[in-house]
Amino acid sequence: MSFIKRIGILCLFFSAGTCYGQEDLIGFLQPQISLNYSLTPLYAHNFSFTQRALFINPTNSGIGTIHLDLAHFSNFELPRQRSIGLGIMFRLREPFEGPDQNELRLTQQFNLLHRNHSIRFGHRFRTEQRILPSRTIHRFRYRFAADGPLQGEQLDPGELYWVGNLEALTSIGKGIRPIYDLRASAWFGFLANDMAKIQIGTEYRRVGLWLEGRPVIFLLSSLILNL
Repeated sequence: MSFIKRIGILCLFFSAGTCYGQEDLIGFLQPQISLNYSLTPLYAHNFSFTQRALFINPTNSGIGTIHLDLAHFSNFELPRQRSIGLGIMFRLREPFEGPDQNELRLTQQFNLLHRNHSIRFGHRFRTEQRILPSRTIHRFRYRFAADGPLQGEQLDPGELYWVGNLEALTSIGKGIRPIYDLRASAWFGFLANDMAKIQIGTEYRRVGLWLEGRPVIFLLSSLILNL
C-alpha cells in the first residue's frame, strides 16, 4: 500500500476519534437512499431520501427522528472534469419539532475533479438558500474530498473503497450573526456492481466555531443505486 494511501486511510479515522469522550456531544443517525439517473453522458439526475434521528442527547430531552429530507439534484458535466449542479430539497420538520419548522433549500454548485494514480481528489464550491418560515439563511460551502480503492489501482465490482471529506461552511442572514462550521467525514464503501453500492461512515461537526458551539457526531449509512 502506498504512503499516500496510508495517510488517506489514517485521515478517515480522525473525525471519529476526536469526538468521543466529550460530555456535551450530540449524536445523530442518518440513513439515506439515493438514486442516480443519467439522461445523457453530460446530464444526470439524483434523487435522495434521508432520515435524521437523534440518539445521543446530553440534555435528556428525548431521542428519535427530528426531520426527513427529500431532494433532487441536476448535474451538468463540463470539459476537463468539471461540472455544475442545481438542487432543491424539502426538509419536513413539523411532525417532529412543531409548527413553522419546515425548510425549502435551493443549491448551486461547481465541482472540480483530478486524479493522482488511484486516488481521486475533488473540490466543491456550493451556495445554498435555506428558506424558513421566519427567515432566509444564505450559506457558502467549500469541500475538499478524496477517495480511492482499498486494493489495487482501480475499483472493480465486489471491492471496497474509502472516502474522506473536509468541509468549511459560513452561514449569514439578515439580523443574525455569521456562523462558521467545520465538518470532517470518513466513509467506507462496497461496490456491489455497476448499479449499486453501499457506504457506511461517520461525520464530526463543530457547529458555531468561536461561539461555544457543541460538537456533533453523525453515524451515516447510504444505499446508492445507478440506473
